[in-house]
Amino acid sequence: MSQGESAWCERSVRRSSPDGASTASEEAVAVEAPVALLFNGVSHVVMMATPLNLAELGLGFALSEGLLDDVAQCYGIDVVPTSLGWEVRLEVATRSFARLQERRRQMSGRTGCGVCGLESLKQWAQAPARPANWSTPDWLTAWRADDAQSAVQTALLELPGRQALNALTGALHAAAWVSPQGQLRQVFEDVGRHNALDKLLGHLAQSGTATDEGWVLMTSRASHELVHKCIRAGVPLLATVSAPTSLAIDAAQAGQLGLWAWCRDGRFSAFA
Repeated sequence: MSQGESAWCERSVRRSSPDGASTASEEAVAVEAPVALLFNGVSHVVMMATPLNLAELGLGFALSEGLLDDVAQCYGIDVVPTSLGWEVRLEVATRSFARLQERRRQMSGRTGCGVCGLESLKQWAQAPARPANWSTPDWLTAWRADDAQSAVQTALLELPGRQALNALTGALHAAAWVSPQGQLRQVFEDVGRHNALDKLLGHLAQSGTATDEGWVLMTSRASHELVHKCIRAGVPLLATVSAPTSLAIDAAQAGQLGLWAWCRDGRFSAFA
């Protein structure tokens, strides 16, 4: 079975109506499956994810978690279905693998989980570093209020039509790569918001897209792990449709990341 075919399935359901009647039917539901990431044959983490775009997920996770410095340190990716779930097997540079072994994070990832398995509070508190020579792009510096408003509205209007799996199941988050003018370039979906972002970041790395040439829009709240991943990837702006957490705001301000939340109904709130 391919990844696309396994991203959703049908389950029996009995629907009730306001008049008290009920009918039996079949409903499309999103698949949430265990996905193991292996580096040079060694299992590093198991997360629950939508089994779609798993190569991008593996690469994006490795980069956004600081396991790889750049895409050149990944020599190959194989996605293998197993009887228990999926394995994403990455072959990485020896130096990267040694670093991974030093900061081993064995964890069972869950949707909404961003720090499971860290060894200490000190390790968690370390802020991610921006890429070398990073600076706020000129297009963002030059944006006026009406430019920002127009870009956000353009993207929000287009996004629902690009969420094919969510339209079918109603259970997936989306992470979109957006041009400064608000056009959606890429959209990735997953039951986990951080997984959706990793898929997007993995794709940007694979395609050689410069991460200062656009911004990220997500159908979720703004949490600290999303902010950290964007900072490490060199993304200048993260916009979300729901609220931010206090830690997300603090991290965005410290990392020079634009953070806009409550992007809906013709408005947004700029927190950083």
